[in-house]
Amino acid sequence: MSVTPLAAVPTVHRAAPVFRGRLGRDARSGHHAVPHRYRLHLSTACPAGLRLAVGHSLLGLDTGCPVTFLPAVPDCPGGGHSALRPLYEASAHHYTGPALGPVLSDDWSGRIVSSHAPDILRDLDRFPHEGRVSLYPYGLESVIEAVERMCAEGIEEAAQRAGRAGADPAERAAALDVLLDTLGRLEHRLAGEEYLVDGRRTAADVELWVALVQLDTVHRCHLDASAVHRIAGHRALWAYARRLAAHPAFGRHLDLDGISRRHHGRCQGLEAAGAAVQILDWAGHAADAENASHR
Repeated sequence: MSVTPLAAVPTVHRAAPVFRGRLGRDARSGHHAVPHRYRLHLSTACPAGLRLAVGHSLLGLDTGCPVTFLPAVPDCPGGGHSALRPLYEASAHHYTGPALGPVLSDDWSGRIVSSHAPDILRDLDRFPHEGRVSLYPYGLESVIEAVERMCAEGIEEAAQRAGRAGADPAERAAALDVLLDTLGRLEHRLAGEEYLVDGRRTAADVELWVALVQLDTVHRCHLDASAVHRIAGHRALWAYARRLAAHPAFGRHLDLDGISRRHHGRCQGLEAAGAAVQILDWAGHAADAENASHR
C-alpha cells in the first residue's frame, strides 16, 4: 500500500512526554520485554488509551501485562489522575506536573517506563507470545507510520479545525476538504479489502478505527448536518469500522458513555446540527462484540 503524504496539512509539534523509556532498547535501562513485570494504566475514553487497549487485546497480553483502567474523566487539574500520582512522584523527584495517562509502569520498581502511547504500543508488540499477531510486521513499518500520520493530521486535526467555533468559514471549509480527501483515499484503499495493510490486522487498523470512533462520537457534534452526510457517504470505510467494532478486541473496549463525558468535560465548542446525525450504531456493534467474546 502506498500512502500519499498529506502535504496540505501542517504537522503539529507537541511537547515531548515526560517519560520515554523503551522496552528492550537499552540494556542500561533494565526494561526488558518479559511477562508479568509491566502494567498498563489507561482510560478507554481517551483515544490514546483506547488504541492501547485494543492493541493489548489483539496481542493477547491480558495476563502477561495486566491493565489498570482509569476513570473516563480525570479527577485532578490539568487532566491528571490521582491514581497515577504515586507513580509520577516515584519516577521524578519533586514532580509537579499533571499525572497523565496512559502510562506503562514497571511493577518491580514501582516507576514509570513510558507515558508516550505510540512507543508503548510498539513495545507491547515485542512481548513474547507463540503464534500471536504482529501489529508492526517487519517491512511494513513505514506504511503503518504513514497511516498514523493520515489519521492524526487528515482526520482528527482536520475534523477539529472543520468544527472549530469562531473559525473563519473559509478555514473550516478548507479543513473539511482535507478531511473528505483523506477519507476518500482510505475508502479507495478499503474497497475490496478487509484490512488496510497486507491483508491482515495491524496497528494501522487500530489507528484508523479509533480515529473513526472519535470522528463519529466527538468531532461530528461540531459539524453541520451536510458535512456529516458527506462523511457518512464513504460506505466501504464505515463498513470496515462496523466489522472491527464487532470484533471482541475492538468493540468490548468501547466506552461510549465515558467518551461522551470526557468530551463534554473538556470541550468548549458549540454543538452543531451534525450532532443529531449518528453514522454508526456503535452501542449495537459493541454489544455484538461482547456477545462474541462470551461464546
